[in-house]
Amino acid sequence: MTIRFDVVDTGIGIPQEAVGRLFSAFEQADNSTTRRYGGTGLGLAITQKLARLMGGDAGVTSREGDGSSFWFSARLKKAAGAARVAATEDEPVFEVLQRRFAGRRVLIVDDEPINQEIAQLMLEEAGLVIDLAGDGAEGVASAGHNAYDLILMDMQMPRMDGLEATRRIRGMPGRAQVPILAMTANAFVEDRARCLAVGMNDFIPKPIDPDHLYELVVRWLKDAAA
Repeated sequence: MTIRFDVVDTGIGIPQEAVGRLFSAFEQADNSTTRRYGGTGLGLAITQKLARLMGGDAGVTSREGDGSSFWFSARLKKAAGAARVAATEDEPVFEVLQRRFAGRRVLIVDDEPINQEIAQLMLEEAGLVIDLAGDGAEGVASAGHNAYDLILMDMQMPRMDGLEATRRIRGMPGRAQVPILAMTANAFVEDRARCLAVGMNDFIPKPIDPDHLYELVVRWLKDAAA
């Protein structure tokens, strides 16, 4: 079933010429250097991307001086006997991650700010400590200066791609065993083989499914701790 959520305010509203760009990354209704309100301009872009990953969308209706109505929708499965099932199932993987591995340090290497933000929000919610790198070269530098419990590595990036970055990290003293998980929209068998060949441990297809991400992070943090 599809559920829609609306958040309505009676604030200053948004000019019509600004509404169309609100869901673009790094955009705000007022982009001037003298604007009164803070923020990075990423929140609505991330919201829309997450909503679309859940089979819905996000949008806004607004009139300047008359407030705004922001909404998002999502397709959700109806839980039958949820209370009874929850009492008999194993502990959800998110709770395992939160309980056993909160405070572990993870490096996310991705050149797309929205992808960085989404993965960061998912993992910080579970209590992990996140560092960000904008390309493979930055990722190699961060891995050389810091000890990470796990690295999430995008494949296609400027300056240095994820394959070369992984090769260099694996060649560093003390970095041979840190789990490195590839993140890419290229889900072909040959792509997985290339990832494993350079020393990556596993493969997360994009767009990232939160439960799959949590499952893999728990699996590899468990293995690293064994």
